[in-house]
Amino acid sequence: MKKRNYSIILGNLGNTCDRFLSTGYKDQPSKEELFRRAASIDDASGIELVGSWDITTENVKQVKALLEETGKKCMSIIPELFSSKIWGKGAFTSRDPDIRKKAVEHTKEMIDAAVELGCDLMNLWPGEDGYDYPLQGNFDEAYSQLLEAIRECADYNRNVRIALEFKPKEPRNYCYLARSADTLLMALDTERENVGVTIDTGHAMVAGENIAEAAFRLNSKGKLFHLHFNDNYRSWDDDMIVGSIHHVEYIELLYWLRKMDYRGWYSMDQYPYREDGVKAISESIENLKALETVIDRYGEGRIGDLIKEGNATEITAAVREMLFKR
Repeated sequence: MKKRNYSIILGNLGNTCDRFLSTGYKDQPSKEELFRRAASIDDASGIELVGSWDITTENVKQVKALLEETGKKCMSIIPELFSSKIWGKGAFTSRDPDIRKKAVEHTKEMIDAAVELGCDLMNLWPGEDGYDYPLQGNFDEAYSQLLEAIRECADYNRNVRIALEFKPKEPRNYCYLARSADTLLMALDTERENVGVTIDTGHAMVAGENIAEAAFRLNSKGKLFHLHFNDNYRSWDDDMIVGSIHHVEYIELLYWLRKMDYRGWYSMDQYPYREDGVKAISESIENLKALETVIDRYGEGRIGDLIKEGNATEITAAVREMLFKR
């Protein structure tokens, strides 16, 4: 098994809030403590930062020093376009042109911060860009606004990649970037080589997607830029420990990532509301490593043969051997 590049979203190690307890279930640690917690996870060499939460135009030097102190690499920044009141009715697709302008400006500021930190990836999740009610979605205008904003951000620095993260719902009932295919279409429509797609495995599950197929489709167009890993029951974005619910789907995904020679990051993205964040993230990485070992033990060639034959009963027997036979 090749060495994988594992990373963590820094805020997942702190206090995580839900709509029932806006203050969260834990005390919020200092930024320095968050980085110390990240440093304790040896297998994660990368850190993903969220704009405004972790990184601002004012604290770039402080964050850079903390990264150097902990020996971690900032591998991505997520512009904060989803958790502030100003974005409540849309960021890139707000009906207020001043808000649309601020969303682009914030993204550009995060691109500048990324360059200073030696990072070349923006994970762009426009979570508030969507609609809630019938006759509320302004589809043609919203698509044009999204396209224009993403192009402007991509052109700002062609050396920084923009990875569009899709999700079918939440915080809006319908998100404009909802599935892998329509997000791929958006990325292609920008006509920018530095625009691609992030697969969040939990988002893909809620969207009813086969994650491995989505990864293959994006990769075939050269647009699979990034991966977020978590788990759920498929009805909601539960952001649980990877492999706590699904095993076979993750075996399939990891097999195809190998076959496609994906060399990007495996970023842990979960919300351990009541669990110890360090332990929860560590368990996710350990589960992924264990499933990689399952593939090694059974053999990539044998898995490939199963796929070629497509015999469901043989596949079921093979999965039983992979998971339960010593």
